[in-house]
Amino acid sequence: MHEFLQALLHPDIPVLRHAMLVGVLSSVAFGIVGTFVVTRRITFIAAAIAHCVLGGIGAALYLRARFGLTWLEPIYGALPAALMAALIIGIVSLRAREREDTVIGAVWAVGMALGLLLLAKTPGYNKDTMSYLFGDILLIARRDVWLVAGLDLVVVAVAVFFYNKLLAVCFDEEFARTRGLAVERYYLLLLCLIAVTIVLLVYLVGIVLVIALLTLPAAVAGQFSRRMAWIMGIAVLLCMVFSTAGIALSYPYDLPSGPTIIVTGAAVYLAVLAVKRLRRGLGQSVR
Repeated sequence: MHEFLQALLHPDIPVLRHAMLVGVLSSVAFGIVGTFVVTRRITFIAAAIAHCVLGGIGAALYLRARFGLTWLEPIYGALPAALMAALIIGIVSLRAREREDTVIGAVWAVGMALGLLLLAKTPGYNKDTMSYLFGDILLIARRDVWLVAGLDLVVVAVAVFFYNKLLAVCFDEEFARTRGLAVERYYLLLLCLIAVTIVLLVYLVGIVLVIALLTLPAAVAGQFSRRMAWIMGIAVLLCMVFSTAGIALSYPYDLPSGPTIIVTGAAVYLAVLAVKRLRRGLGQSVR
């Protein structure tokens, strides 16, 4: 831990501070949106959106290398790819006659495949594929911190402004529809919020593992409260703890930050479930 603190405060190692800032800033959006995902039970849809991000990253890197677009950062491709995947899945699942799970699986696979193909044809970027899949704090630059802060502000503002409507869509669509609420519109808005939120932590935990950080804090928070506002608040704090602890543990042992963050969150989740079951068993034995 002493080595990590020294590196964190060292003026020549800004990437560690950038990673910590991205983790803390993104935790606000992850705690709020993750609660909606767990409540609505659309983790599978969120996972499909996350994997489609690789297609956008691959396209951005390919275009930058092919046409010399030095300003085209991977996140500029990741964001529209995530939003496009969210809208396609949402519209098809709402209006088409196809099976929802089939459409989600197809979008998931095509997004990943397209990204891998583009990365394979991009000179010098084949080695970075694992970094985008599982996270790498070395990919985080100062400009990414500002971009994440801006996206975070947008997600939080929209979620707070439409809180009651999104809550109605998550809990009871039919009742919301009878009250005149445009359920389809707000469902698509929720999917777009999920898409933007996923993009926030791609560099930190990677495409494959980002869905775990979206759901684990909310799942743990749900063990302590049944009120949505409380669950969101606890989830935000837990996400900050998981991100900070994961980065702090990964640095001195030279481990990838993404898997370390997820293992930390999963360990807490399993510990909470074990304690809850133990208490329930003790309560039944006393009776």
